[in-house]
Amino acid sequence: MATSAVARDVVFALRQKIAKIEGTLPERLAAPSDGQPVAGLLVRRNGFASARDFFLPTGVDRLDEVLGGGLPKAALTEIHGTETRNAGAAAGLAFCLVSRMLRERSRPRDLVLWVGTTEVFREAGFPYAPGLDRFFGIPAESLLFAEAPKPTDVLWIAEEAARIEEIAAIVVELRGNPRIVDLTATRRLHRRAQDSGRPVFLLRQSAEPEPTAAPVRLVVSPAPATLRQTLLGPLVGSIGAPTFAVEIGKSRTALPGSFILEWNPDAHTLAERSPENRVAVVSPSRGRTRPPAPPGAVLAFKPATGQAVGDQPPREQHPAHRRPRRAG
Repeated sequence: MATSAVARDVVFALRQKIAKIEGTLPERLAAPSDGQPVAGLLVRRNGFASARDFFLPTGVDRLDEVLGGGLPKAALTEIHGTETRNAGAAAGLAFCLVSRMLRERSRPRDLVLWVGTTEVFREAGFPYAPGLDRFFGIPAESLLFAEAPKPTDVLWIAEEAARIEEIAAIVVELRGNPRIVDLTATRRLHRRAQDSGRPVFLLRQSAEPEPTAAPVRLVVSPAPATLRQTLLGPLVGSIGAPTFAVEIGKSRTALPGSFILEWNPDAHTLAERSPENRVAVVSPSRGRTRPPAPPGAVLAFKPATGQAVGDQPPREQHPAHRRPRRAG
């Protein structure tokens, strides 16, 4: 029985490699647990698929299909913001995924732990707790913040918190590329996520991609929002729902791809949007008109009209030059 299970795993892995070489991904693969077709890749240990190893669908059909069913629940997932100014977008996508996780679990006492260093909280700020319930359906009392002085302490807190059953998801927010966040540290986080059956999101702000044990890495940046939709059509001069530009930077089963995702704060769902949509323009204040463009060139400093302080007059105008030289 064990030999047969191992053989099925080997065939399953070979099919994945062949699909990557050909540039396509199989839509449905046979799971070695029960032999029934199932979308995506199941995490296995000792040749058997665990009942806790499922996928978290993002709700975007094309993205879920590319990822083989969605993001792995019991695993470490990286979310990268390549620049500091993209911190809001990276954190926003993390909240979108956490919101979908809580809706699937539908347990009223579930908690979310957000742990980061003092440096990253000082640079990027804390999430606005009263707006979490309105935009993401995450009650403020369900969100726990832990601030640690060093990345080593952050990783330790995340590993210990993964053992707590009441915590539904953990977000580890770090800035830059600390040396301590290497393959060994991320393997421990990934293993704790597998053992606990809940996701751990590694939120990297202003970081460069580097080798980690996370099966999936998403690179996130802000995307232009569309106009707000009303019953009468698009509202001119408005800004619509939050929008993210997401790239699959790394995946064990998916090919690289780019997506424009829009978050619906009312339905708490993600949807794919085409990049050709219009960009929202901020309107002027109520009761005011747009100021006319100033004529001519705009200079940082006004040109001097008179003689500047410290300037010397020309040589021929200096009084000393108009007097005859003294004879020796």
